[in-house]
Amino acid sequence: MGIGILFGITALLMFAGYVYWSFRKMKNMPVVADHKKIRQFTDQNFNQQIKKGIVLVDFWASWCAPCKMMAPILNDVADVITDGKTVGKVNVEVAREVSAKYNIRSIPTMVLFKDGKEINRFVGIKTKEFLLKEMAGVK
Repeated sequence: MGIGILFGITALLMFAGYVYWSFRKMKNMPVVADHKKIRQFTDQNFNQQIKKGIVLVDFWASWCAPCKMMAPILNDVADVITDGKTVGKVNVEVAREVSAKYNIRSIPTMVLFKDGKEINRFVGIKTKEFLLKEMAGVK
């Protein structure tokens, strides 16, 4: 029984070390530059930017590790979308009014708009294929 407890404690410590290492690695991830097609939205320009077409808006923050993981995926989405579709980003620390208006409580949150109206929202990390499928499904 003593070996079983020792093994359990060792496994728990190794798991805790792995979680700590993973967290540190994610926290220190470099910021990926946004694709030239990704628009930056603010409290002042938000309504104007979403009023026409299909717009995928990423609500994010600079300190958010999952948001950093979404950046290259959003770059890939922006690279392949066609006319009438847009990808934009809202920094929740800067655009507090818009974030409050759309009740953003977790990040990353992506909200899909069509002609200024919210169609759908997705919380957490999503794949390029998922986002493109959701954008294509908007009629």
